[in-house]
Amino acid sequence: MKIGFVGLGIMGRPMALNLKKAGHTLIVPERKSLTDDIRSAAEVLPDPQSVAAKSEVVILMVPDTPDVEQVLFGDKGVAAGLAKGALLIDMSSISPVATKEFAKKINALGCDYLDAPVSGGQVGATQATLTIMVGGPSAAFARAKPLFETMGKTITHVGEANGDGQTCKVANQIIVALNIQAVAEALVFAAKAGADPAKVRQAISGGFAASRVLELHGERMLNRGFEPGFRIRLHQKDLNLALSSARDLGVSLPNTATVQQMFASCAAHGGADLDHSALVKAIEGLADFEIPKKA
Repeated sequence: MKIGFVGLGIMGRPMALNLKKAGHTLIVPERKSLTDDIRSAAEVLPDPQSVAAKSEVVILMVPDTPDVEQVLFGDKGVAAGLAKGALLIDMSSISPVATKEFAKKINALGCDYLDAPVSGGQVGATQATLTIMVGGPSAAFARAKPLFETMGKTITHVGEANGDGQTCKVANQIIVALNIQAVAEALVFAAKAGADPAKVRQAISGGFAASRVLELHGERMLNRGFEPGFRIRLHQKDLNLALSSARDLGVSLPNTATVQQMFASCAAHGGADLDHSALVKAIEGLADFEIPKKA
C-alpha cells in the first residue's frame, strides 16, 4: 500500500520503518529533523497535503490534539489532499472529544477515519510489539488490520465509534502512571530502609506485584537511566485528558490527580523531557533520599 506517515519522532520513526520493511511504499513530508534512514526509505514531499494526495492510507503520530488539528486542517494539511476513499489513521494520543469532531470532517470528504493510539513506548515501536487500541467502523478496521499487525502485537477493535480508541488509551495511561508511582514508592521505601532495592525488585517480580512497569521502569530507576522512551510532558498531557474528561463525566480520579502532581514536580525541576520513569525523582525529593545507582 502507499502509506503517508506524518510524525516521525521517537515512536513514529520506527513504526514507519517497520511498515517499509513489510513492503509498503512510504511517503513523508519534508522536515529538517528527518533522519537519514527515513530519507532513504521514503519518498519525501513538501507538505502533508502532497503526502495525502499520493497515499491510500495516511497515518498520524504527533504529540497532542492541536498538532493533529494543524496537520489535518491547517495550511497544506492532510485533509486538503485526501482523495475520496482514502483511510486516515490517527495513532496519536489525543482528546476523545476532539477525535469525534475530526472524524466527522474527514468522513464528510468521503474518507474513513480510525483513532488507533498505542502503548508500548519506544521499545514496542522498534520491536513492532505495540498495543494498539482502535475506534471506528469495522470495515475500516479490517482494511487497516494488516498495517497494525506490522507495527504491533496486541490489536483490539475497542468499538465502532470514533473516540473509543482514545478513551481506551486514556484509561491505559491512568494505569501506567499509577504503576510507575507505585514502583517508585516501593523502591525508594526499600532503599531507605536499608534493603538492596535491586534484590527487592527481583524478589517481588515473581509474585503478584509483577508488572511490565516493575520490569522495565524499575530497572531504569535502579540504573538511573532516564533517556526518554516516553517523555514526562507527554504523560502529563494524557493525564490532563483523563482529568478533564473525568470532570465532564462527574467521575473522581483522586490517585490520577496525585500522580499528575508528581509529574508536575518533576517538570518544575527540569525533567519534562525525561522518561516518565523519572517520576521516581519526585518521590525521592519528598523523602530527601536518592536510590543508590545499581553497581
